[in-house]
Amino acid sequence: MRVLIIYAHPNPRSFCHALLSRFVDGLKQAGHESDVIDLYAEGFDPVFGMKDFAFFARDDLPAEVIAKMDPRRRVEDMAGGTIKRWFAKRMLRDKSETDILRLIARNSPADVRAHQERLAWADGMAVVAPVFWMGFPAILKGWIDRVFSYGFAYSLTEEGWKGDVNGRVPLLKHEKALVMMTTFFTEDHYRTGFEAAMQLTIDDWTFRYPGVQTVEHEYFYAVRAVDDDGRRAYLDRAFQLGKSY
Repeated sequence: MRVLIIYAHPNPRSFCHALLSRFVDGLKQAGHESDVIDLYAEGFDPVFGMKDFAFFARDDLPAEVIAKMDPRRRVEDMAGGTIKRWFAKRMLRDKSETDILRLIARNSPADVRAHQERLAWADGMAVVAPVFWMGFPAILKGWIDRVFSYGFAYSLTEEGWKGDVNGRVPLLKHEKALVMMTTFFTEDHYRTGFEAAMQLTIDDWTFRYPGVQTVEHEYFYAVRAVDDDGRRAYLDRAFQLGKSY
């Protein structure tokens, strides 16, 4: 199996990185191929900006959605100053809405497209990251925001565009997602409701809803508090998770 690993920790000497290394070792021993996206090392920009809306520029959208989007006006507004807006209007004057939508789509962010290609290569994915404020670190949340784009990770029916959550159409075809997260606090505290909340927002919404068939979530609790034997046990566990992926 081909596994894409999304890793999010700023310190290359962190225990999180040690877990990543052991997990990759396990994958190798099991005969899997892997690719690691180190978000901090690669300097990935997690901020969803105006250019990211280009992924919504599709001519298969409902007509009323395209009308509200007003793609001609959107291109003009994004052109910049007065002179650039004049050139944009001149360039678009003979183009249909469909032509303009395709023009916008061709200018979608290159960094996102590159990561989507890496994700499309994989049969499964894994995430290795610490828990920040009972969720993903901002750089990882931003990666999801940008890479799991409309038309790539999901689409919407007409009902979905009208606000019905059941109108979301999954597009991902991955067999599995494994989420591996280190925590500051103990397991007992997470059992009071934090894990349930994270399961809803991360496991169910972020991965199952876009189409990932199997989602597993592994916590490495209170990594700063456990002794050396506990850490060795965690590293062995990471290796076994790779080996049994």
